[in-house]
Amino acid sequence: MGKIVIIGRIVDGTGRDPFNGFVIIEDAKITQVGTEDELEIPENAETIKLENGTVLPGLIDCHIHLTGSRTLDFLKASLEPIAVKAARLVGDLSKLIDAGFTTVRDVGGLGIYMKRVVEEGEIKGPRILAAGKLLSQTGGHGDFHSLPLDWAKEGDFTKLCDGVSECIKAVREQFREGADFIKICTTGGVMSQGDLPTSSQFNLDEIKAMVEEAKSVGSYVAAHAEGTQGIKNALIAGVRTIEHGDLIDDEGIDMIAEKGAFLIPTLSIKEQISSKGEKYGVPEWGIKKLKMLQELHGDYIKKAKAKGVKIAVGTDFSSKPLFPLGENAMELELLVKQEGFTPLEAIVAATKTSAEAIMMDDKIGTIEVGKLADVIVVEGNPVEDITVLRKAENIKVVIKNGKIEKNIL
Repeated sequence: MGKIVIIGRIVDGTGRDPFNGFVIIEDAKITQVGTEDELEIPENAETIKLENGTVLPGLIDCHIHLTGSRTLDFLKASLEPIAVKAARLVGDLSKLIDAGFTTVRDVGGLGIYMKRVVEEGEIKGPRILAAGKLLSQTGGHGDFHSLPLDWAKEGDFTKLCDGVSECIKAVREQFREGADFIKICTTGGVMSQGDLPTSSQFNLDEIKAMVEEAKSVGSYVAAHAEGTQGIKNALIAGVRTIEHGDLIDDEGIDMIAEKGAFLIPTLSIKEQISSKGEKYGVPEWGIKKLKMLQELHGDYIKKAKAKGVKIAVGTDFSSKPLFPLGENAMELELLVKQEGFTPLEAIVAATKTSAEAIMMDDKIGTIEVGKLADVIVVEGNPVEDITVLRKAENIKVVIKNGKIEKNIL
């Protein structure tokens, strides 16, 4: 791979103020970081410099679905060949890396398989951490009621399980297939027809069993959790990341802070359903349930932030046109516009904090010596205007593992 020197305004992801400096990459790792006056360009190094450019860690989205689907009709989606879905994902993954997202976490989809071909170098894409199939109880958030039960029991990216023994077996099956972590549903949701976001799903024994099984192989559980009690059940059981968290109450916020768990609010999918859902075919029941959540949840993100809860970035995007992969920087914009984050805080959420959430903070998330060289160069200054990250044309250079994946300088 050789040596690469990047010169510009450095936003290192730690929360430190930006500074004019440089980053030196050798092979897959960052070997030097410093201020401009300390720079000595090594022999035979490739130099990257952009006037008014900003150098950041590669961005991370902790909550996407690599489904390859292009429809909200679950029956139609279930009948499509998996090869067609995988072929579509080639384009989706290319858009993600071009948008500056060097790591994504697939919380229910075909990520286990797409990860293999990205790592083989056959296709372009971000680093993928995959859950395999999303695990749900029968009649729960992952049970598509428009399908016959026999079809819904196990689909391309969902699996139903009930009782401790079935839950343990389902977890083991995901790890056998190559999962990096486990995704479960401890409440109902907006896009599941037969339940409510307020309903609790899986009992505490089932959740604890899945958490312990994941821990036994050095991994963890992420939980779709919107209703108050389902969030608390997940936290009591030892779940690492709470996905959505809309109806978390003050006690729940205290619990998540005390346990050191992470909150991933997924503002982007809610914004898309609210503003464009009817146009793109979100069922009326889904729109009604989202409105109910919005009326009930209050300022839970602001409250959580004030209590020191670690908030990571996830969009819940899966497919165009409504949930387009490649538009994932929307989440940073919404944290700033809706939740009172500064642009720098939003960047830290999408880098350092997200790396911690996915248990990769020893390798990625900040521009520091010894970390893997996941670095992007952006035209403009996202610390002053977070919206510059939303346009792929502003992401001039993307480096993942020390390899230049994109360079349009």
